[in-house]
Amino acid sequence: MKDIFFKYLPVVQTIKTYDLQKFRADLISGSTVGVVLIPQGMAYAVIAGLPPIYGLYAGLVPLFIYPILGTSRHISIGPVAIDMLILAAGLGFLAGGNITEKVTLAVMIAFLTGVFQVLMSVFKLGFVFNLFSRPVISGFTIAAPIIIIASQLGTLLKIQTPNSQYVHEILIQLSQHLSDIHYPTLGLSVFFILFLILMRRYFSKLPESVLLVTLTILVVSFITISEWGIQQVGSIPHGLPEFSLHNLSIESFKKLAPNALALALVQFMTVASLSKSFARKHGYTVNPNQELLAVGTSNIVGSLFQSLPVSSSFSRSAIADQSGCETSLHNIFAGILILFTLLFLTPLFEILPKPLLAAIIVVSVSNLVDIKELKFLIKTKRRDALVAFVTFASVLAIGIQEGILIGLVTSVMALLLKMSKPTVAELGLMPGTRDFKNKERFSEAQSIPGVLILRVDAPFSFVNAEFFKNYILGQSMNGKKAPKYVIIDGTTIGDMDVSAMDSLLMIIETLNREGIELYISGLIGPVRDVIRKSDISTFVKSNRFFNTVHDGVKAALKKQDDQDDGTRLKEYLDSCA
Repeated sequence: MKDIFFKYLPVVQTIKTYDLQKFRADLISGSTVGVVLIPQGMAYAVIAGLPPIYGLYAGLVPLFIYPILGTSRHISIGPVAIDMLILAAGLGFLAGGNITEKVTLAVMIAFLTGVFQVLMSVFKLGFVFNLFSRPVISGFTIAAPIIIIASQLGTLLKIQTPNSQYVHEILIQLSQHLSDIHYPTLGLSVFFILFLILMRRYFSKLPESVLLVTLTILVVSFITISEWGIQQVGSIPHGLPEFSLHNLSIESFKKLAPNALALALVQFMTVASLSKSFARKHGYTVNPNQELLAVGTSNIVGSLFQSLPVSSSFSRSAIADQSGCETSLHNIFAGILILFTLLFLTPLFEILPKPLLAAIIVVSVSNLVDIKELKFLIKTKRRDALVAFVTFASVLAIGIQEGILIGLVTSVMALLLKMSKPTVAELGLMPGTRDFKNKERFSEAQSIPGVLILRVDAPFSFVNAEFFKNYILGQSMNGKKAPKYVIIDGTTIGDMDVSAMDSLLMIIETLNREGIELYISGLIGPVRDVIRKSDISTFVKSNRFFNTVHDGVKAALKKQDDQDDGTRLKEYLDSCA
């Protein structure tokens, strides 16, 4: 019982070993993260087309829930730009421009996102993360910042633009209204962006967005910028978010589920990758399924207090790490700062110019455009680079959820294409050893007269069964050079399905008619079991299976020697010595 308690409530172990030093480190780190979260949270809510206050709500309750269940000491929970972009795509389709309905749906999507994540945790579906291959993640994370930046151009220029995830729609609207650019707003936007960029470059240890917000509040307190036509944030509700239960009908579930499921998967992708990277860096372990439970519960409970969907933030987690956090409790200290802000400081943020929030968004997400990653994929694996590019183009041109889905399908198709024509190596003996290597890679590897040795570098399945059959028969039935024995090195065959067994049966029958015997070596237990239970066992007797290629070669050469009184086996054994 005690073990279960510690397993599902990691905070108990954290508190058990907590001391003043860790408290001090978490207090400093959490306060730093909280100061950054205030302007970021407000800005990220704007990405979703929602009032800024809901970004602060998303930085409140979830920050108290995650440390209770989470296993990562370093990730910072709260609203994230990419999540808000996915949310915006769903809200734009479901609610149009109705802000009240958008808020209601956004909170319900947060609830459903959490439900999906908790269910994934209960059923141990952490492996679902593996569906998101690195090229798919790369393609999406390169495209997403471009969409986010495009969505803020209207605010930076004070031009009315569609709240759309399609970059081309935004750019068309802008091009048609270039004459409407509000130059005071443009000038202020440029100043804000340059300030953030220069601060990040020359004073990277300072919280540039916090400094800019503070300075702007001081200046705007004495200058009436509305007289210049510059838009301000406006009224922000005072106090804490209200508690409310969700009235989720079946119809609402059908409408919201696709967006919530996409968020659940993308958030898990972010949390799993980020938590694992910090765990490797600091030498501890994280549990992916427990992380699903922690983030899912944070979304569910947070949604009861009007929170938007939350997950781990790259930038704020890095800040937490750099400022020396010791445990996940630093989230609680960040949450306390948000709590204080909601109770006492919201009037200060009402006078902020809207271009400031847009500038924070643009500079924050610009670092996610990772061209180096794309270059790396092109350099190392063209096929992966193609998957990344297809994902990138699809997200930009077709839509976020559709683009991710197309990326996943493309990734699977690329894998199936690779599996359909895998590597089949012809092996030769390395002189003085019993090892057999690929003759194309090792020039010293020697062929064994009358024996063809092939290694299949893939599972034997319906995807490649026809290819293997044609390849093996093509290599074996080679006119005058046809071998008398074919040995398949099965050490790399991890699985075999029914289609593969049918193909293997046809290979055996065809070779038998040509007077060629097929031997198989090195099969793992599960594959041997499949063969024993199939019709193949009647054609391939037990003396056709061997533990190693060496054993198969000895059996084949002994049989040849028995038939024609040769000395091939002795010569082979001498070459192995």
